[in-house]
Amino acid sequence: MKTLKAADIAKMIDHSLLQPQMTRDEIDEGCEIAAKYSTASVCVRGYDVEYCAKKLQGTDVFVSAVIGFPHGNSIIESKVFETNVTIDAGAKEIDMVIPIGLVLSGEYDYMKREVAAILDACVKKDAILKVIFENAYLTKEQLIECCKICDSLDVHFVKTSTGYAPSGATVEDIATMRKYCKDSIEIKAAGGIRTLDQFIDLYNAGATRQGTRSTAEIIEEAIKRGM
Repeated sequence: MKTLKAADIAKMIDHSLLQPQMTRDEIDEGCEIAAKYSTASVCVRGYDVEYCAKKLQGTDVFVSAVIGFPHGNSIIESKVFETNVTIDAGAKEIDMVIPIGLVLSGEYDYMKREVAAILDACVKKDAILKVIFENAYLTKEQLIECCKICDSLDVHFVKTSTGYAPSGATVEDIATMRKYCKDSIEIKAAGGIRTLDQFIDLYNAGATRQGTRSTAEIIEEAIKRGM
């Protein structure tokens, strides 16, 4: 692992702006934080995509959008439509939630069809796909099966969590995901990431992107430590 600098950490952060009650003033503030620290992206609700893309023009921060969020309950056609619309509105990356209940029921073929359809939509529009498993609800065996499906499809990222389940990213889950996905597939950690030490532990386990609302606190602590 390379020695991390504060700027490296910033470019591995998707600054999360997903709380349902967030006002436009709060979205503005979030975009300002992302621009100040030069994060990778802001991760936003569908109706904020175009707004944030305009707000962030002239910066190197792009917009990522969530699909089927946070429960993954929409039908495949709805998720594909949502994917296309949000990419057209300015999203460069898509964070989709798998059909959690069907996965827990063992219906992995449905999950594979869904991920394949959304991946196809992303590839056609030169967007990146992150597949959110919501690990809090999965056994290790189910997590491994989800990894194998995404590995077979060559998705761009697998992601631990939405941040809306009982628990979020863990070092153990990141290590499992790294083991069962090919090296070309990156891993995004999300959910409960609030400190620099957490960020570093997850990075060392294999997470190359992390979603957090604690961007300023994490990067300021890195600067304080001389990183």
